[in-house]
Amino acid sequence: MTTQRNTDYIDLPLLIKGKVRDVYDLGDSMLMIVTDRISAFDVVFEECIPDKGKVLNSISAFWFDYTKAIVNNHVISTDPSEYPMGLDKHADKLRGRSMWVKKAKMFPAECIVRGYLEGSALKEYKASGTINGVEMPSGLRQGDRLPEPLFSPSTKADEGHDINITMSELEDLIGKEDANRLKDASISLYQAGAAYALEKGLILADTKFEFGTINGELIIADEMLTPDSSRFWDLSDYEPGRPQKSFDKQYLREWLESTDWDKTYPAPSLPEDVILKTSEKYKEAYSLLTGKALQ
Repeated sequence: MTTQRNTDYIDLPLLIKGKVRDVYDLGDSMLMIVTDRISAFDVVFEECIPDKGKVLNSISAFWFDYTKAIVNNHVISTDPSEYPMGLDKHADKLRGRSMWVKKAKMFPAECIVRGYLEGSALKEYKASGTINGVEMPSGLRQGDRLPEPLFSPSTKADEGHDINITMSELEDLIGKEDANRLKDASISLYQAGAAYALEKGLILADTKFEFGTINGELIIADEMLTPDSSRFWDLSDYEPGRPQKSFDKQYLREWLESTDWDKTYPAPSLPEDVILKTSEKYKEAYSLLTGKALQ
């Protein structure tokens, strides 16, 4: 089973090497390649997850197209035969896991929308009855649906963890008008994605978006509603008050929690069954959302 960990076959300036994505500079545009690398607790593992990159890229491509009438995006093409600068010669390696995209002026914030009580929101709620400083009804359980989707932005950290910030702090960071633009766009995109997912038997519990501008137009960029940026739960198994069955790397996280790893580098080696099960979870999410098998 082949995987793609590195993209050094691309002989162009490397703009960004993220935990999962490698981004190359094409002048006024970029090539984004999604590798099969996986991270958990901010540590990248040596092992790769088969087809993970294709799943993430293909799900993003699907959502970018599905929501373009709500908010435009940065995609030029996902067909390697159309890529410039001789990149079409790498079509076999790039197909399914890459996008040719426009450059955008990105906002320095992660735009998180929460529809259900889980993760860091659950921790804050248990401690103070709030989420991002917003008072919530008492008596909510883990996994409960929130009264309405909640916009809870965070900073974008190059290293380490992002830090949750309030709406007023976001306004201080980027200005009130742009903060409201990001909030409105985030809520609209979440609602569209959640409604679609529900039809497919999935609950979109929460997600994060990244926005920028191109010639003043607000666009969504990077990735969108993937198992890496979102929590998708199985509707048929949904029961508040306990952890939910999810289609993301939660399976990997739970396995790691069962070990004595201290969540610092270096990461432990992943057993073959954990690698394959994680791969299956990603591919299942793609099939459920798109109605297609991964090519």
